[in-house]
Amino acid sequence: MEYKIGNNARYAVIGYGSWATAIVKILASNLDRVGWYVRNPEVLESLQTSGRNPRYLNDVEFDPECIAPSDDLNEVVENADVLIMACPSAYLKKFLEPLTTSLKDKYIISAIKGIVPDDYTTVVEYIRDHYALSFDQMGLLIGPSHAEEVARERLTYLTIVSPQLEIARTMGEKFQTPYIHLSYSTDLYGIEYASILKNIYALAVGMAVGLGYGDNFLAVLISNSVNEMTRFLQESYPDKRNTLVSAYLGDLLVTCYSTYSRNRRLGLLIGHGCTVKSALNEMTMVAEGYFAADTIRHINTRHKIDMPIAEMVYNVLYKDASARKSMKELTTKLI
Repeated sequence: MEYKIGNNARYAVIGYGSWATAIVKILASNLDRVGWYVRNPEVLESLQTSGRNPRYLNDVEFDPECIAPSDDLNEVVENADVLIMACPSAYLKKFLEPLTTSLKDKYIISAIKGIVPDDYTTVVEYIRDHYALSFDQMGLLIGPSHAEEVARERLTYLTIVSPQLEIARTMGEKFQTPYIHLSYSTDLYGIEYASILKNIYALAVGMAVGLGYGDNFLAVLISNSVNEMTRFLQESYPDKRNTLVSAYLGDLLVTCYSTYSRNRRLGLLIGHGCTVKSALNEMTMVAEGYFAADTIRHINTRHKIDMPIAEMVYNVLYKDASARKSMKELTTKLI
């Protein structure tokens, strides 16, 4: 089946957070009008009246003629050919709950770097299974990209992933701007899982910083995280992939080092002595690594891949293990 993705294709974004807002900003520079599903009444009203999202990236101003925000999911879906999922993975089910319109003739792009809690699946896997779609009609928008920097038009490198490279390249025309550079890949499995794993490793880095470890150790921790991620991808789904390029390694590095990183922030709070519950309550945005740690461990019970860093994070988050003792024990397993 051929999907309408190029000239005259209608694009819509599902979600109203910082990353969704940044994606709409990118698309609005290339399209006459962008559909936008917004569940929050306050955000919806503000976008319709002033062209601003009052809760996320409120310094970004949209031309009201270029966006079509709506709280009617079915209307947004019906009026789109390409749907971009950009809500937190923890809320994906809630966002899609009202959906009755078929997705069979839509192309779905996930811009979500997270796991669907309780289902133990990635976003792509979840949508495929629950809406009877094919992997051939699904892709990813991924890369080392904090929404705050995209909003400020700072140079950002993104990767568009599709099982069919020509589809990825065609869609790339809609995301190309002077500050967005694009690359393309067909590694749907590897890049989606890499974008999930990096959140776990950023949590570990945050814990280490909070506990007082220095740059020398962080370099070792991150190097080992890269190796652990590569090992998981190759042993769970062997493929010819270079995990040193930006879609894999770059995304991991920015999440581990950046002050914008919510996963690093969660780890930092735990390292400073907060309980996991109180640290989660401190967060103003979802830290995807919390759910990822549980799911990756669940998935790895089948593969039995050596993942000491991910295992340490899981034990601290879900088994009440001491962050200090767990990190000290981890230091004996790194090289």
